[in-house]
Amino acid sequence: MAGGRAGGQVSPKATTRRVAKPVAGTVRGHLALLVFSALIAGSYSLGGQIANDIDPVTLNAVRFVIAAAAVYAVVRARGGIPPSAFAAPWRYLVLGGLFAIYFVTMFEGLKTAAPVSAAAVFTLTPVMSAGFGWFLLRQGVTPRIALALAIGAAGAVWVIFRADVAAIRAFEVGPGEAIFFWGCVAHAAYTPLVRLLNRGEPILVFTFLTLAACAGVLLIWGAGAIIETDWTSLRPLVWITLAYIALIASSTTVFLVQYAAMHLPASKVMAYTYLTPTWVLAWELALGQPVPSVLVLAGVGLTVLALLLLLKE
Repeated sequence: MAGGRAGGQVSPKATTRRVAKPVAGTVRGHLALLVFSALIAGSYSLGGQIANDIDPVTLNAVRFVIAAAAVYAVVRARGGIPPSAFAAPWRYLVLGGLFAIYFVTMFEGLKTAAPVSAAAVFTLTPVMSAGFGWFLLRQGVTPRIALALAIGAAGAVWVIFRADVAAIRAFEVGPGEAIFFWGCVAHAAYTPLVRLLNRGEPILVFTFLTLAACAGVLLIWGAGAIIETDWTSLRPLVWITLAYIALIASSTTVFLVQYAAMHLPASKVMAYTYLTPTWVLAWELALGQPVPSVLVLAGVGLTVLALLLLLKE
């Protein structure tokens, strides 16, 4: 048969290329999330030390302006924003609004919650993200994933209540943890919405427009507090934290999450949040802060076990 293979056989090399591409994307997605979990943990440790120094909306408004500007510089160097990316701009407002809620409640919660406890609240997002993933994308959950989510949630609850059975029975949740929980609900919805709302835009462009929308929401939300802030009286650690969360924990991690969300199911994307308490412990040790008791650390161990179960193919 001229110009083809008998029987319509497909070239083994072509098949390998088709398989290799999604596999490579999956591997890179996991690597992106591993880096994401380490970087985002720094926000808890640094944020816990300056949460009472500056209004959370003000801090996050400035961080997202800086983050959006940094990503825009990269986008412009790579050819700019295609006109098609501005179709349905409400998509970026939805994603940026959810991000704004998450980060503001995080720093508001850190005023009273310990960094490890706040990170434990964050580990509840995979359960909620799996629910949003099913509702928005019809992404199913296998029995093994359901078990992993249950173990992770149990570990999170154990840390949040500081290994106090009486507090669990009475459901005595700290005010900081309760505030941050609602931010985590917003973050859980954000992950599947990235895949649902993306219309083929390059990840960097999509990231920039999301960050810009988030910055716009926060600038309007905190206009009064921004004007009233005495910027000259802020201690150096506030500026160090601002630089870190703007350039590392915002622009970098938003890109990493959006990249991973395009290659992995929502439940697996959020699975890496189970590493956050462990990374926070490492940050706390590095910064010379006290760490929780051994009983509390047992809950952190459960979250790591949940991660291993979720990542098992």
